[in-house]
Amino acid sequence: MLTAILTGFLFSVFLVFAGRFFKGKLSILASLIPLGLFVYFFQFVNRIANGEVITRSYEWVPSFGVNLVFKLDGLSLLFTLMITGIGFLVFAYTSSYLKGHKYLDRFYGYLAAFMGAMLGLVLSDNMISLFTFWELTSISSFFLIGFKNTSRPSRKSAMMALGITGIGGLLLLAASLLFNNITGTYSISEMLSMSEAIKGNQYYWLGVVLIFGAAFTKSAQFPFHFWLPGAMKAPTPVSTYLHSATMVKAGIYLLMRFTPVLGGEDIWNTTLIIVGGITMLYSAVHTVFRTDLKGILAYSTISALGILVFLIGLGTEEAYVAAAVFIIVHALYKATLFLVTGIIDHQAHTRDVTKLAGLNKVMLPVGIAAILAAISSGGIPPSIGFVGKELIYDATSHSELVVILLITAIVLTKIFLLYAGFVAGIKPFTGKLPEGISEARMPNFVMWAPPLLLGTLGILFGLMPFLVEGPIVKPLVAALGENPEEIHLRLWHGFNMVLVLSAITIGVGTALYFILKPSYKLESAIGKLEFISPESILKKFMAGFKWASSYWTRFFQNGYLRNYVSMIILFTVLMVGYVMLGKTRFVIDYNSLTKLTISEIIVALVLIAGVCYTIFTRSRLAAVVAMGVIGWSICLIFVFYSAPDLAMTQFSIDTLTVILFVLVLYKLPKYLNLSDVKIRIRDGILSAIFGIIIAALALQVLAEPVNNEIGNYYADNAYLEAHGKNVVNVILVDFRGADTMIEISVLSIAAIGVFGLMKLRLKMSDRNRYQDK
Repeated sequence: MLTAILTGFLFSVFLVFAGRFFKGKLSILASLIPLGLFVYFFQFVNRIANGEVITRSYEWVPSFGVNLVFKLDGLSLLFTLMITGIGFLVFAYTSSYLKGHKYLDRFYGYLAAFMGAMLGLVLSDNMISLFTFWELTSISSFFLIGFKNTSRPSRKSAMMALGITGIGGLLLLAASLLFNNITGTYSISEMLSMSEAIKGNQYYWLGVVLIFGAAFTKSAQFPFHFWLPGAMKAPTPVSTYLHSATMVKAGIYLLMRFTPVLGGEDIWNTTLIIVGGITMLYSAVHTVFRTDLKGILAYSTISALGILVFLIGLGTEEAYVAAAVFIIVHALYKATLFLVTGIIDHQAHTRDVTKLAGLNKVMLPVGIAAILAAISSGGIPPSIGFVGKELIYDATSHSELVVILLITAIVLTKIFLLYAGFVAGIKPFTGKLPEGISEARMPNFVMWAPPLLLGTLGILFGLMPFLVEGPIVKPLVAALGENPEEIHLRLWHGFNMVLVLSAITIGVGTALYFILKPSYKLESAIGKLEFISPESILKKFMAGFKWASSYWTRFFQNGYLRNYVSMIILFTVLMVGYVMLGKTRFVIDYNSLTKLTISEIIVALVLIAGVCYTIFTRSRLAAVVAMGVIGWSICLIFVFYSAPDLAMTQFSIDTLTVILFVLVLYKLPKYLNLSDVKIRIRDGILSAIFGIIIAALALQVLAEPVNNEIGNYYADNAYLEAHGKNVVNVILVDFRGADTMIEISVLSIAAIGVFGLMKLRLKMSDRNRYQDK
């Protein structure tokens, strides 16, 4: 199972070296990767249908309880089949859609990495590994959405998507740490057995909020939905793959996976119903005001995701069944419509639905696929969409909440979704072919076969729902903790209220399609309300935050190094002083102090003199020399107290510092007086307070009980394990070697930066001399 997950990443790495072979006719061979993975996961269908749960575990960081544990059950099986199955069709479609593109190999690399990340996400049974793959989907989707990197809108959309979903990733990490703190484990399966303990914990509500934040940002729930329409700047294969069956469903997967752990409480169910209800209706209404095919599909996708969140919130077995079926329904018809939209854009060079009509005359198979998808989208028999819609209505009617309000909301949503499906799937292919697109031609077989296959499956599963009932739906419902034995999917449920609601939906939605035509007038009308949209509000907040940050930077980062140091010291004084206030309990036992020797008194007086001379001298060179005297005086103190190794280190550093300062001062202009008496008095007071706090802190540390356990460990093992007699050196280069390496790296980077600035200064000086000549 780990190999299956890593296949996508390995293929991406392979393309770095052999990508040129996948830019021509061999590009379709890339589709064999997801096809092979689909076959691999499909072989588990019977075992999962029989109630088996397949797990694989690999040690990663066992000391922290973080392992690569993968679980294949009914829930993860559905998602793996969608990821690999639709992935296969998208890979094949891409070979023709981006034929001849100079970065086709790069695109396949991003797509394969995303596929691997999604597989890892839905199979992970450890929250840390889940978070890792969650973030990998955000990063790989960033490259896919911004694939047209020369386009500013594409870059902005990619940044927006990464920003919103990245915040969700941080919330998921916080949830992982919180639940580990409550349960002592990162295993989701183990958390399931501790569900009651989690719900009874005082921080249960916080964990729920964090999970909601991660899921809502990833699955584009209101008010975080606006990144998804912007992501339509990506090439059509990206929109198809990410926004029909994979990335946007990751949040839905997360909610389903944690429903048995966190569900059943009011805060869980009520929040999901409210957020899902608002999202589904708000976005469905927005489809009426769009003229771009991708825009219509984007908002209908958000609406469909809202329906799924709404159903999870209902929290009943009927709702889970409806959600399982609707995931399949949406993946089939939405992938079809996205692929069809790509064909229209590729062949007719426009996605403006007001300019599209009559394309059936030149690309009949594409039109058939689109119409089949529109039928499934509208929930019209005999499609699987009709089965899913009836299940949704049935689950809503059995809700214990305000049934009339919920039914009204879901019926209105489905009416608008039917309208959107008809506009995207039927309008471009019916009527008279306009002259502006009369040159459109039939696309390559590799382009029209995938949408036709998906559209046909939507009808086939509707006629024979048992094909998805036993292998997919029942195991998924079982994974959510329900008994799937009484589940029976069928196309005909008899004459009842649900059928009446379906008839109303189809009738009103069809009438709306014939009455209300997409137009720029409608689009401009909704544009007038853009100023109160969540996206507009966020942009205003970002602009305000940018202004505040700029002001803050100009105030504190004003170019004077002494001000930077002063701010750091002031902050340290305030924080440390606040902590120490009232908690300092040291007592100086003068009787325990050793008597001062004449040599110590002389060194102390020299040190004090050096400090005073450094402060009051007007010569920078003299100040540097005086600082060197201070450092060498400290070296002697180390020698007096039997620390020769520290003394040698201090001596080396101080000597080198003095030399470097002298070399730098030699290149600088003469001494400039850039401060007045008030500033020097301020700095003197701050320095004195800082010195007093450090002295008090040192005395407090000395007054604390001594625990020699760590020191004894280093002393006992320095020679035995590290083969070094100098314990301090062994600690630096062996026991804490990683810290030392990082410190060296930081200094190296700083040195490179200084060297770069010096070269820049030299180049500017050379240019100025050349201009003078």
